[in-house]
Amino acid sequence: MSDWLISLEGTEAGHQAALILALMAAVLHAIFGALQKGRHDPWLSRGAIDFSYGLMAAPFALLVVPWPEPHMWVIFAAVWVIHTLYKILQALAYTKGSYTVVYPVVRGTGPLFTVIGAYFLFGESFSLIQWSGVLVLLAGIFGLAAYNLRYLETNRDTLVIALVLAGITGLFVALYTTYDAYGIRATADPFTFLAWFFMIDGVAMPLYAALRYRAMSNSPTMGPLMLRGFFGGVVAVLSFGSIMLATRLDKVGEAAVLRETSTVFAALIGWLVLKETVGPRRIALMALIALGAVIVEMGG
Repeated sequence: MSDWLISLEGTEAGHQAALILALMAAVLHAIFGALQKGRHDPWLSRGAIDFSYGLMAAPFALLVVPWPEPHMWVIFAAVWVIHTLYKILQALAYTKGSYTVVYPVVRGTGPLFTVIGAYFLFGESFSLIQWSGVLVLLAGIFGLAAYNLRYLETNRDTLVIALVLAGITGLFVALYTTYDAYGIRATADPFTFLAWFFMIDGVAMPLYAALRYRAMSNSPTMGPLMLRGFFGGVVAVLSFGSIMLATRLDKVGEAAVLRETSTVFAALIGWLVLKETVGPRRIALMALIALGAVIVEMGG
């Protein structure tokens, strides 16, 4: 499968595959964000999720895929640091603010800086039409955040710190997107990068979550938490794996922008699962996000 995937790089078929992978990542990432923000403490949810996907990836990393080349160990170390800081910031943001406000700010900040980073790191460039699509998409994302902030936000006391944390988290989204793309292109077999990434990335947060769980006076039942972790682990592998493969097959910037349609799916989850109100203005903003993604894709 690796040889077939590598053969698609730089081809029209690879472009179409990257498009599908990026959109799949968008849907799955919205589900992933809702899982972390759901009924359990965000730190515990993230720990259970990371433990699950680290355990799933270990046999593939150790027994199935080719071992990483020597130069990959430094890359994996940097990836681990970047993702650990990202997860800490994201959990802090979710602790301080509501999902429907924090998530759009995080996802809106990410693609702009990813496109800029991809220009400097990979020499990618966007046409004027594509830049207009990015601006339309960002207008929809930040408009959705502003609407949610006005009408849905309940944690007013911690609002400022939540928005600051969300903005910084968005910068780390751009950082890990571009650096992961660099990492998955630096190894011969992309599945080597994916397997080792998920195994290594699944170490830090479970340790902290275990300490936090033991310190709680009213800790949640372990069974439902681990079930959430297992489901979240599967979603994480499919979501992050899809976007990483998309960045190997095609432009990093385009994949990052298309993934941010996850904000539309997050709003739908907020409506259908979290029972939040969705009115005509939110529908219009979601349509704006989708339109921006279409412009970026058609203008390429």
